[in-house]
Amino acid sequence: MTSVTGGAEGLRRPPSVVPAGERGATRIADRVVAKIAGRAAREALGEQPAAAAPPHASVVVHHGTARVRVHLELDYPCDIGARCRSVRRHVVERVGALVGLEVPEVAVQVERLHPVAAYGTAQGRTR
Repeated sequence: MTSVTGGAEGLRRPPSVVPAGERGATRIADRVVAKIAGRAAREALGEQPAAAAPPHASVVVHHGTARVRVHLELDYPCDIGARCRSVRRHVVERVGALVGLEVPEVAVQVERLHPVAAYGTAQGRTR
């Protein structure tokens, strides 16, 4: 009679040890990323007109990327294109650095323009 050594134990693989910091998954809610994006937009704009609402954002996160839409109000007159580029760039940098998501798209929607007091007061029609 011959004996087989090892049996089922010989076929087992040693358990791989995964470090504690690499186990599980991290999910950051869309609304958290939206708050970070809104804060980044505020940082990029600097001082806002007194009557302006603070910028806010909406975000859709999917497979490690975040698509961001930022709503903001600007003073008038200003270089709207340059201000929006600055917001886009800063939102991409901050979301990437703080959350680790790629941001391929930041849509900036200017909701309202506020005349600067030094520019003059808004006048209605006169007869």
